[in-house]
Amino acid sequence: MNFSMQGKVTLITGGSTGIGRATALAFAQAGAQVVIANPHNVTAGEALVKQIQAQGGQALFVQTDVTNASEVAGLVAQTVEQYGRLDYAFNNAGVGGIPASVVDTDEANWDMVLDVNLKGVWLCMKYEIPAMLQHGGVIINTSSAGGLVGTPGMGAYTASKHGVVGLTKVAALEYAQAGIRVNAVCPGVIRTPMVEEAQKIDPAIVEMLIARHPIGRIGTPEEVAAAVVWLCSDAAAFVTGIALPIDGGAVAQ
Repeated sequence: MNFSMQGKVTLITGGSTGIGRATALAFAQAGAQVVIANPHNVTAGEALVKQIQAQGGQALFVQTDVTNASEVAGLVAQTVEQYGRLDYAFNNAGVGGIPASVVDTDEANWDMVLDVNLKGVWLCMKYEIPAMLQHGGVIINTSSAGGLVGTPGMGAYTASKHGVVGLTKVAALEYAQAGIRVNAVCPGVIRTPMVEEAQKIDPAIVEMLIARHPIGRIGTPEEVAAAVVWLCSDAAAFVTGIALPIDGGAVAQ
């Protein structure tokens, strides 16, 4: 199904690579104006903007650290200043952290993972929601299949992604009457730079996660992007407060 999002404005954090990049391209192909945010990967973000523009779309890159309130506020303000509104937000920025048992997890690693994955989502919604109150909108937060089940050795990541699911449900309930829908996507193992990096650090964990997929393969960023675009579209107008697994059947087991 093709969705027309002409005249709509989309903000995507973690948008330079992986799932964020695929989603930025999908929104642009649907006609939306796209704002791509990332703290690093500036070259990749600017190249993505040029690619979208070369295909006839409109896009903007804003270097943003989602753990910094003033930078997030500035990101939303710049989006509204550039395009006049904010219709969709995909809060996708995230990190995996260093695999370790609960006992062996380093405090600095714990704080970093929770700051990016959970505090970052909260800060984004804190500033995105007011920008949507006049006309409504849709927010999609990236959780994980690891936000629905436990994974040994991934305590900080699992805690952060469970937190995203809970925060998504609360925001969905608080703003349903205001015309703002809030959902989460819960990808399984997807072929992204973060997963490839984790595979270098501990191949056994990634292989174990892939083996959990009854479908028998790793997912693609484009498969997650398609779900995000659908959730933002009018076809999903009666959907809010869900945590949608996109995981090849992993959490059905």
